[in-house]
Amino acid sequence: MVSTVTSSVYDIKQFGAVCDGLTVNTKAIAQAIEACFKAGGGTVYVPAGRFLTGAVILKSNVNLYLEAGAVLIFSEDVNEYPVVQSRWEGVKRDVYASCIYAENSENISITGHGTLDGQGSFWWELFRNKENEYPRPKLVSFDSCKHATISGIKMINSPSWTVNPICCEDVTIHNITIVNPSDSPNTDGIDPESCRNVRISDCHIDVGDDCIAIKAGTEDTVERVACENITITNCTMIHGHGGVVLGSEMSGDIRNVTVTNCVFEGTDRGIRLKSRRGRGGIVEDIRVSNIVMNGVICPFIANLYYFCGPRGKEKYVWDKNPYPITEETPRFRRIHFSNITAREVSAAAGFLYGLAEMYVEDVTFEHVSVAMAEDAEPGLPAMMSELEPMKQRGFYCGNVSDIGFYNVTVSNHEGPAFYVENGRDIEFSKCKSKQPKTKDKMIVLKNVTVSEHELS
Repeated sequence: MVSTVTSSVYDIKQFGAVCDGLTVNTKAIAQAIEACFKAGGGTVYVPAGRFLTGAVILKSNVNLYLEAGAVLIFSEDVNEYPVVQSRWEGVKRDVYASCIYAENSENISITGHGTLDGQGSFWWELFRNKENEYPRPKLVSFDSCKHATISGIKMINSPSWTVNPICCEDVTIHNITIVNPSDSPNTDGIDPESCRNVRISDCHIDVGDDCIAIKAGTEDTVERVACENITITNCTMIHGHGGVVLGSEMSGDIRNVTVTNCVFEGTDRGIRLKSRRGRGGIVEDIRVSNIVMNGVICPFIANLYYFCGPRGKEKYVWDKNPYPITEETPRFRRIHFSNITAREVSAAAGFLYGLAEMYVEDVTFEHVSVAMAEDAEPGLPAMMSELEPMKQRGFYCGNVSDIGFYNVTVSNHEGPAFYVENGRDIEFSKCKSKQPKTKDKMIVLKNVTVSEHELS
């Protein structure tokens, strides 16, 4: 009896792919994906070997599987990347398609034990010399997709952001490794943007910019879509400019985010929230727990005077006088940190700075221990105008409301362990200062109302 069942595995070699690292296999891989898609779905199989290719466009119900020893090497020929309409830094525009790209698709995945090599140095040089006609490809980007999974693979040398789901729903990113040189420009690790229901777990990220950045568009984004219901757990993050960052593109709102059981090593900043006047939007309901940090400039930042990017140096952004509250006023609230240890910190234990007209509100620190580095160099805890570099400072808070410090210890610091200026309802309980380098009071308050002042 002859079987009528068609195999659901499509080996790219059967479509003419050659694993010599020199032959361009863009068409062969596209044919395998098209055959799989037309058959109703299945697995496009990349066997062991080095396969050179241009952009790979995934389609619904296709699982791109890389065998152990398989490497997809992405071409340095810009003509191998079609120009598509997608977001770049929050704004929809013409961009080069990502190395692996999909739009308006569902049930798509990239799995296995192989490697994606973006050959980023070619693109980084174009960027530095301002020679790129369109924004660089990302390594993997899904736009307006549902039920997407990335699991098991290694990603290296991304041309720009490494993984960037945009306006997607139900995304799982599990057990991947991302390695980009620490000096590579804007090579963020994982950036969910205006997505819903995202799970990031068991990943190792070592990159040249933010390790994980949660985004929701800028004031120039026409369609405001929230980034919400995001869980991040069991990840290690190395180098980069931030461990987990929220913003500064947050005009569509960021809400319902948990970060647990992670290690940050030399990530410049730890947990970093950033925005400014003009962006609007709300960041709210954020929970961060069970984190160990080492060698960061500042473990906790909530900055509403962030000045990087277009129009960031205008008076409207940097002015410390209050402005009328409008839909352009951003807001940070209900942010809670617990069970966190930070060692070898250089600039400050924490930096919270709200707008004069919109305080950062409802933030708690519970069972937190921060120790400053002995050989600390001065650094900026946050990117904002008129901020001088700090060294071995404690928590610095300005324009804040309903802030609680419970069982918080600051060690080896200069100046007060806790400095608050312009605050309402500030609470301290069982906080400690250890090995202070100066004889300042542990807590210094200026223009502040205190709910409770219990120290031990």
